[in-house]
Amino acid sequence: MPNTSEIPLIDVRVLPPAERHPRIFGVLTSLEPGTSMHVASDHDPRPLHYQIESRYPEQFDWAYLEQGPETWRVEITRAKSSGCDCCCGD
Repeated sequence: MPNTSEIPLIDVRVLPPAERHPRIFGVLTSLEPGTSMHVASDHDPRPLHYQIESRYPEQFDWAYLEQGPETWRVEITRAKSSGCDCCCGD
């Protein structure tokens, strides 16, 4: 089990709305394959999930750690690479 103290956490509840998604995507795109980040919110971050899936299909896994009613927390994990660097995606 990974050490959660090493997993970056973005708590959007303390960020201005204009900074939330840019901050999340900055960390998200810097994740190495197999590593995770956590996002905490005061609402279900389902729109963020859809946005990640549309921009990066099948590149990230999404798991709820807490589902309200006051706090939602999700773990987003970059999919592990198969080692193939060709254009086939395998």
